[in-house]
Amino acid sequence: MNINYDELKKRIEAITDPGFDKPLGEVDGIKKLVIGPTGVAEMEIYLKDRARHEQEVKIKIIRLVKVELGFPGIKIDFFDSEFVPEGVKPIKYLAIASGKGGVGKSTVTANLAAALVRAKKRVGIVDADVYGASIPHVLEIATKPLKSTADEKMIPLEKDGIEVVSTEFFMPPEKPLMWRGPMLGKMLVHFFGGVKWNDAVDLVLIDLPPGTGDVALDVNRFVPKSKVLVVTTPHVNAAQIAIKAGLGAQQIGHEVIGVVENMSYYFNACNNTREYLFGSGGGADVAKKLGCELMESIPIGQPVDGGYVFSGKENAGKTYDSLAERVIDVMEI
Repeated sequence: MNINYDELKKRIEAITDPGFDKPLGEVDGIKKLVIGPTGVAEMEIYLKDRARHEQEVKIKIIRLVKVELGFPGIKIDFFDSEFVPEGVKPIKYLAIASGKGGVGKSTVTANLAAALVRAKKRVGIVDADVYGASIPHVLEIATKPLKSTADEKMIPLEKDGIEVVSTEFFMPPEKPLMWRGPMLGKMLVHFFGGVKWNDAVDLVLIDLPPGTGDVALDVNRFVPKSKVLVVTTPHVNAAQIAIKAGLGAQQIGHEVIGVVENMSYYFNACNNTREYLFGSGGGADVAKKLGCELMESIPIGQPVDGGYVFSGKENAGKTYDSLAERVIDVMEI
């Protein structure tokens, strides 16, 4: 082996990160490079779309180091790149989670998105509840195949200023999605690395499936810096399971920014009182156990004009506007 450290570093820096389409040396793609006493090269490589391109880059590096340069061994650890090209706005993600189904997580996601749009923010939604995808129905978006850019990135469908990607756009009407884990993982790779969001997007909401399964773990792999908002109802059973979802998110490194208590009460206009149909205190209990704040309590109701999204003139819509302001503040968008 007749090559020194500087030459090795120069050769590896010349390898392209396909996500950026730039050499690793230009995108701060090498954080560690060590030649051990036995000649084994150890390195840490940071890629933009690690899930998509890790294997490709790994093969190139191994071929260079072991075959072309003759090193006796190599050890590579891959990480997600934090490099942001000049003039490019980084995408921020907020996952909406719940412990169980039926708490209105997707409705909260859609109404929060609408409130953020009313606050003059650009918003996207990844409908990651792949087996129970409902965001297109909540927003009343006609399902049709997505178009793509020249570099094969999906162009989201848009409704009232909200961009959406969902498995519903890839399935025939009323046909159930029957995929095993590997297929689900491939779809999420496209959702988090293959979507052409508007260049001015401020926040992408991720509508997670209930619980702490594969998708929650994959979100940690694809967008490890995503923060989490937990949705529960006041009922003690929903609250206890929501606590587990929040603790699971914290355990894998996500910050839980707050809790939303949905279906918190029914406002009886006949006597101007709040009626707590599902009990009370669940949201506050979840927030206390997770060490965060109860951001809002959303009442039970139906939008005046039908559908599922409240206008800013309705009381529930105003509550969502208040939630949006809290999210804008915490997410710094």
